[in-house]
Amino acid sequence: MSDLRDMPELHPDTRAVHLPHPPLEGGRPITVPLYQTSGFVLDDPAVFADGMGRPDGPYVYGRLGNPTVRALELAVSGLEGGAGAIATGSGMGAINSVLLALVKPGDHIVAQRALYGGTATMLNDLAERFGVAVTHVPEDDPDAFRAAVRPETRLLYLETIANPVTQVADLPAMCGAAREAGVISVVDNTFASPLLCRPIEHGADVVVHSTTKYLSGHTDVLGGVAVFASDELYRKVWSFAIELGATADPFAAWLTLRGMQTLGLRMERHCANTRLLATRLAEHPAVAAVHWPGLPTHPSHRVAAKLLPDFGGVFSFDLKGGRAAGERFMSAVRVALLAPSLGGVETLILHPASTSHRSLTPEELARSGIGEGTVRVAVGIEHPEDLWADFERALAA
Repeated sequence: MSDLRDMPELHPDTRAVHLPHPPLEGGRPITVPLYQTSGFVLDDPAVFADGMGRPDGPYVYGRLGNPTVRALELAVSGLEGGAGAIATGSGMGAINSVLLALVKPGDHIVAQRALYGGTATMLNDLAERFGVAVTHVPEDDPDAFRAAVRPETRLLYLETIANPVTQVADLPAMCGAAREAGVISVVDNTFASPLLCRPIEHGADVVVHSTTKYLSGHTDVLGGVAVFASDELYRKVWSFAIELGATADPFAAWLTLRGMQTLGLRMERHCANTRLLATRLAEHPAVAAVHWPGLPTHPSHRVAAKLLPDFGGVFSFDLKGGRAAGERFMSAVRVALLAPSLGGVETLILHPASTSHRSLTPEELARSGIGEGTVRVAVGIEHPEDLWADFERALAA
């Protein structure tokens, strides 16, 4: 189709609608362009039809594909070593796209005990509304997984580093056991990022991320992504996900791509700051326990030391004064912010039992290791001594 410059008879209001698209000549953008459009113009009806049926086809409609979104999918798939990826509008969009595409009423899921609150809620909903049975096992016990497997078991769900008490899954052992049983393994790698762990290398079939967190890294994006080890599984889930409608927005994808370029620098600072805070808090007289796998006292330290080059930028701790002491601490910090989410440049704190894991029963909270006084800290990239001074003042309040 022409750009209509060869049609001088057109009225001005028509020309105002059909804007020119100057071709790129002699160069290309340094950054990935933002294609903020809901659809694409095609010259050939056959090409139009082809683009409606596959994830790597011509661009037709934004729910099916977009060049900016595909750039993000290719980037994260490359970081994770996958065969393909599906970007979504949120981390839960990625998780639900995978779960709903792969299980049906009467199926069985095995999941680790400690899970992000949104994931735990979704598994409970699948059980209550659709009759999907869910069995919980330790994240580092492949024998417990083998004992839980049934003929109808379809999926094993793990988190590389669990939210919020930071248990670390033994991915090689657990994903290996799932592969032996013919069960698809799904790993939420949000807390580790691909810089600390690449679960597909350890046998995972699917990796999910909330790109809201470390991948975008600046607290200005909602997004998610699912990465697949096999092209067959990628295409199967894509066919469902586009109808579910959890599609990523091009602008959010563009912001995520921009943030990913500093992921290496940020993760190094996140981990270093966390090490300082967790180590010092573990020695503070007001603190009952610190949950960070980099500490030798953490139950996952041995697994984490084998699996991860560093131990992540999130930890939690319990104060000896319980919930009241935790609330005083959270109200007294000045540099750290009382806010949801994690993985941004700012240090954020929250009370999991009443926020991120609010929908869990007391029994489910206990199973995840979350106490009434547990405080989660998502450590930012501020100067570490400023953060420590802030924490010391708040602990003394």
